[in-house]
Amino acid sequence: MIETNQCTMIPFQKTDDDEVKQLYRNHDVRRYLGGIRTEDDLQSIFDEMHSMNEEVNWVIRKKNTKEFVGLISLGLHHDGNFHEVSYQLLPIWWGKGYGTEVVYAVLDYAFLTLNLPKVGAETQAANIPSRRLLEKVGMREEGRVIRFGEEQVIYSITYK
Repeated sequence: MIETNQCTMIPFQKTDDDEVKQLYRNHDVRRYLGGIRTEDDLQSIFDEMHSMNEEVNWVIRKKNTKEFVGLISLGLHHDGNFHEVSYQLLPIWWGKGYGTEVVYAVLDYAFLTLNLPKVGAETQAANIPSRRLLEKVGMREEGRVIRFGEEQVIYSITYK
């Protein structure tokens, strides 16, 4: 478990599936993530997430109420060149600082516990709020690619 000022992050378990499904079925959350997912898609996504050893997935909850906030992950980037942080939060929690807190916490975990030299993130160029969050935690734009039919911005930060 990882704690921040406002949140707890606990490893994603099968008992969390129903809450996490809210993220994959929410049009606002999935706007820049390939759209909402079907039940069949979700079953295979969750099976993969529950069996992965190289990726860590945490459920984010409000510390004081245990309300479900979202999901954050740390795993190898598509290209395999670095580890990537990715996150999805329910819209009711956007703009409240939770995303920034949990990304900082994952960066600390990556650098101080796993001793990773670099962590990156990839987001659609059009996803301005996500880009602002990544820049706020100290990531810098490293490049751009077309992936999933959209322009993506690759960000990274190295441990100092």
